[in-house]
Amino acid sequence: MNKNIITIGGGSGQYVLLSGLRDVGGINITSIVSMVDSGGSTGRLRDELGILPPGDALKCVLALSPDRGVARKILQTRFTSDNRLKDHNAGNMLLSMLAQYAGSFPAGINALGEILNIKGEVLPVTIDRATLVAELTDGRHLYGETVIDIPRGNQREKIKKTFLVPHHSDSIKVYPPVIKAIKLADFIIIGPGDIYTSITPNFLVPGVAEEIRRSRAKLIFIMNIMTKFGETDGFQAGDFLKVIKKTVGRKIDRVLINNRVASREIIRKYQKQKAEFVKIDRQTSQKKECLIDDFLSAKGNVVRHDSIKLAEAIAGMIKR
Repeated sequence: MNKNIITIGGGSGQYVLLSGLRDVGGINITSIVSMVDSGGSTGRLRDELGILPPGDALKCVLALSPDRGVARKILQTRFTSDNRLKDHNAGNMLLSMLAQYAGSFPAGINALGEILNIKGEVLPVTIDRATLVAELTDGRHLYGETVIDIPRGNQREKIKKTFLVPHHSDSIKVYPPVIKAIKLADFIIIGPGDIYTSITPNFLVPGVAEEIRRSRAKLIFIMNIMTKFGETDGFQAGDFLKVIKKTVGRKIDRVLINNRVASREIIRKYQKQKAEFVKIDRQTSQKKECLIDDFLSAKGNVVRHDSIKLAEAIAGMIKR
């Protein structure tokens, strides 16, 4: 019998993870995606059309497609000639139009999934529109994922907490199929991705963390490789773990931690962005649930996890 695997996150981290998991046999994949992206093409479509942000869901659908190379090349193409379409990518536009025509965002995702013959299912964590808000240690508030994600200036107070503000109702509700998927899950994988803007927003939706605490599923966390200015400055591995444990409210059964450092040239590039390689503190390195290994991708000039290395490690855990 296939194992039911849930991934929770958003952004490019989910694309990397799902690209590897898609080719693992004996599993059913459900990707739960954050709905607070507010930047670029996604943010414009959200504001102009009044829809849910399509960008993160699109990345997950592309990752689960057997034709993801060709599909990504076509659907990530950005328009340049038409002033109204300029800087939108084809995939965001297609998903938005499918969602409007079908009458709901989840129906639009399913339709795109049919077109691309995906292996798995992609679910928005909520279908209620909301804005992510961060409260800093000095009491100030930052409104919107993009503002939180891209700090201005050379210094910013640390994030104290985050919360969601609904747009058109008194509260935000979890999309019901998300709860059903969690109930059926054998393994729940959190990350990789920006802690405060891609990962924890999923658990701010009422019902998600509560259902995971009731779940018997094994919980796996994929540790970040780099810190991020304005979000996780100075964080060591143990600090990331504390945030996730506090957010979810239950123990993490397995933690995947990369120990391979990128080249000096790439590290210097990241240092200009005030990002540092995540150090593995002694206490974390001694935890029996931590699997510390080389999970770094050797391709390109961007520090990211290697999808195949992650998939192999997770497949080993699932088949035990």
